[in-house]
Amino acid sequence: MENHLLFYILLALIPALETSDFLITPFRNIKKRSVDDLIVNGIEIYSMKIDSKVTSRFAHNVITSRAVNRANVSKEVIFDVDLPKTAFITNFSMTIDGVTYPGTIKEKEVAKKQYDKAVSRGQTAGLVRASGRKTEKFTVSVNIAGASKVTFELTYEELLKRNFGKYEMLIKVKPKQLVNHFEIQANIFEPQGISELEAQGSFITNDLSQVLKKSFSGKKGHVSFKPTIDQQRTCANCSTSLLDGDFIIKYDVKRDSPGDLQIVNGYFVHFFAPTNLPKFPKNVVFVIDISGSMSGIGIQQTREALLKILEDIREDDYFNFILFGSDVHIWQDSLVKATAENLKKAKDFVRAIDTRGMTNLHGGLMKGIEMLTTAFETNSVPKRSASIIILLTDGQPNVDVSDPQAIQANVKKAIQGRYPLYNLAFGYGIDYNFLEKMALENKGVARRIYPDSDSAIQMEGFYEEVANPMLTEVELNYPENAISDLTQNSFKHYYDGSEIVVAGRITDNDLNSLTADVKAQGAGNDVTFSEQADVEEMAKALQEQEYIFGDYIERLWAYLTIQQLLEKRTVAQGEEKENLTAEALELSLKYKFVTPLTSMVVTKPEDNEDKAAIADKPVEGTARAAPGPQSYPTHSYLYSSPSIPSLYTSVDGDPHFIISVPQKEDAICFNINEETGAVLNLINDPVTGIRVNGQLIGDKRVSSDAKIQNTYFGKLGIENKKLELKLEVTPEKITLQKGRKKTVFTWLDTVTLRQEGLTVIINRKKNLVLSMGDGASFVIVLHQVWKKHPLHQDFLGLYTLDSHKLSERTHGLLGQFFHQIDFNILEIHPGSDPKKPDATIVIKNNKLTVTRGWQKDYRKDPKHGIDIPCWFVHNNGAGLIDGVHTDYIVSNIFDTTVN
Repeated sequence: MENHLLFYILLALIPALETSDFLITPFRNIKKRSVDDLIVNGIEIYSMKIDSKVTSRFAHNVITSRAVNRANVSKEVIFDVDLPKTAFITNFSMTIDGVTYPGTIKEKEVAKKQYDKAVSRGQTAGLVRASGRKTEKFTVSVNIAGASKVTFELTYEELLKRNFGKYEMLIKVKPKQLVNHFEIQANIFEPQGISELEAQGSFITNDLSQVLKKSFSGKKGHVSFKPTIDQQRTCANCSTSLLDGDFIIKYDVKRDSPGDLQIVNGYFVHFFAPTNLPKFPKNVVFVIDISGSMSGIGIQQTREALLKILEDIREDDYFNFILFGSDVHIWQDSLVKATAENLKKAKDFVRAIDTRGMTNLHGGLMKGIEMLTTAFETNSVPKRSASIIILLTDGQPNVDVSDPQAIQANVKKAIQGRYPLYNLAFGYGIDYNFLEKMALENKGVARRIYPDSDSAIQMEGFYEEVANPMLTEVELNYPENAISDLTQNSFKHYYDGSEIVVAGRITDNDLNSLTADVKAQGAGNDVTFSEQADVEEMAKALQEQEYIFGDYIERLWAYLTIQQLLEKRTVAQGEEKENLTAEALELSLKYKFVTPLTSMVVTKPEDNEDKAAIADKPVEGTARAAPGPQSYPTHSYLYSSPSIPSLYTSVDGDPHFIISVPQKEDAICFNINEETGAVLNLINDPVTGIRVNGQLIGDKRVSSDAKIQNTYFGKLGIENKKLELKLEVTPEKITLQKGRKKTVFTWLDTVTLRQEGLTVIINRKKNLVLSMGDGASFVIVLHQVWKKHPLHQDFLGLYTLDSHKLSERTHGLLGQFFHQIDFNILEIHPGSDPKKPDATIVIKNNKLTVTRGWQKDYRKDPKHGIDIPCWFVHNNGAGLIDGVHTDYIVSNIFDTTVN
């Protein structure tokens, strides 16, 4: 492997802490080490600086890393940066021996064409994009000659959000080696004045805390962290760095009035965050998915979170629980007040929640809306109260109304804008775009809950954000004849500890002052607020501030406008969507933001094999990213192993299923044991219209010695509704029906058939390859045995290529694993077979016992197969597959309905 320079930076939102000042004092006396300590695999990072300027909550961050190749041969250097999902990259450049190679921001389609052209010449290494829980990864690599120097510089911007009374910024520091000059500098300027400022690092020991400095006075705050080489060491004689973790900055501003208006160069921003208001009583309906896929850790963490939430519900709140599996279950017939007695009953109910059935999301959600509506119509909840619906689900709707568009329409019609809908998406096996659209249409938000040991804390944290509504129906108004291009100025709720931000452009050049009028409903009565700013006085006050970067309010306005246009675009259709796209694209290009509509093309020196790469803005819920060395897609390219790099899905043999997990460089496998003649749904994609079913056959006679009889696939059916295509394959013949035309082949034929959007290749007595335009491709392998074999008979194996081209809604025994899947192996211990250890696996929120074993890949060698190591899940994949295996039984080879 080439030598890598790795560097991670993360800026995100985190909870706040109290403040205290740190001053530099003499540090521990550590013996000076050799300069060799600074060189790792020939590369020395001699300077690394993170420079943050925050002006009125808008953060402008520049990351600069300088390295030199101390070797006498060329080395590859990788610049690897984690950014917050809310940030937009605005600039990037590489400077090698005085020559600068800039990144240029272009419309995504234009950049993609340039990239594809370079790919065709073999000149690129792949898209530079990936995302994590809170971050997105920016990665660029470059080869530099011996003794050459390279400087990477990345700039990104974001508007800091206020949560729980603080603006929060997190920088994840991971230089991977000692750095001669390492430095973090953060300068904060807030015209309202800074009321508190805190800084700390998860990697900072008591000794190292003396290097961290922070101070604030009036409108300015400053944080710095500049450890020497010796202070970076993990121990006195170590050459490894202890700089590995989170560097945290938090602050808030003085609030002498409910809001603050700021005006700079013809643009204004209005921050509104009133304090000391009486809290609204709230009505909350929890709509909880209890389908089989939530079993294990998922439902355990949900119970844990709900019990904690019940402890925080106030006595004047009203609440209820709606549970949905195949059926809908309610705790109480109506919303109940949070009395001590009702809370005790609720906790008993929550402790007993368990999983069952499939996913009747529509029924559960509609019941919750109906319950809230009835509560208001019957005056069983206070007239002045704030209502919210919180939905938690981990899977695709598959009972009652299951079409996402129909569910969206029904929910929007039922809510009628009366209460916000908050959708929590648990894990990855879900259509996040569907939940996001439905939430945005109903004045809420969607949030992904990551399946991990802290899932309950994630759920509790979200609830705390919306637990204390202070105002409802908030409207912020400005002089119509003086301003234009206003960002969102009406909000369903204002929550304690948050902040409403509105920005716009001033069109009246003669305007002397700007007035903002706010109207809202308070807990006791309607309330109004008014703010006024003098244009000339504010310009003078801000003109001399050294911390201000450029036209920061104009860039803040552009950032906020683009974010909101993209949200509207998510739910828009037709011409409206085209207009929103065009407007957001124009602003993205004008202000040089890398957004979901633009890309940054990164150029490289001529002596690099990959002379161009593209940095894209990932979108939460877009599950079809191209895989790369630094990027894992949000679905699973199935059936890959360390020894076989091909990426595909397979079911073959007895029948056994293999699921590759690329980021683990490992695989999971399971068998399905079912009666001969049973037809199983393997793949079902309602978006592309592709469906694959398989029928089981057994041995010629039943073995009296075997507890479980061998079964294989004796017939496969592949259907593509959009192409009007049906392909039925048996070990004897292949039947292709396109529209009304039917053609029959045998395995003795050698055929290449090409039609519009369709290619069928039959390799005599070996396999069949089916490709459908831009969709997935399938390989069906023929297994032939000796015709006079007393026991076995011919059977088929199925391998799916390009599974990433199927939609996020794909399901089935195989299809459900086209989405991202991850696992952790714990407690490896000897099993019943000395050669096959057992272990505990944590996967899809379940803890299961698995056995290390092998399954056969027959794609390249149909006779003998190749052994693929994997963790075997017992009992027909119980706990791994959604529901139980009998849920996937269908009536015939082209049936569309599962049990």
